Amino acid sequence: MSEAFRTVVKSNVDRDARLAAIERLVESGEKTNLRVLVQTAGLRGTFRRQALEGLVETNARAELQLLAEDRALESSLRKEAQRAV
Repeated sequence: MSEAFRTVVKSNVDRDARLAAIERLVESGEKTNLRVLVQTAGLRGTFRRQALEGLVETNARAELQLLAEDRALESSLRKEAQRAV
């Protein structure tokens, strides 16, 4: 796992630092890590949605398809992934 990923999942990191870390994941094309963030139930919705938006932005069809089929994923996130596929 990358340093940016670890920054996002740490509980003692402020909101702005987490958002910047997600943006670094998007910029570096870490699509699998972004998908894992979307699937991380303990992570605030704001961060999960930003990670999903990053997948859409990078046209990560394979990861979006996995999310669209993931019945354990919150329905609003799953529907957004379905729309993007």
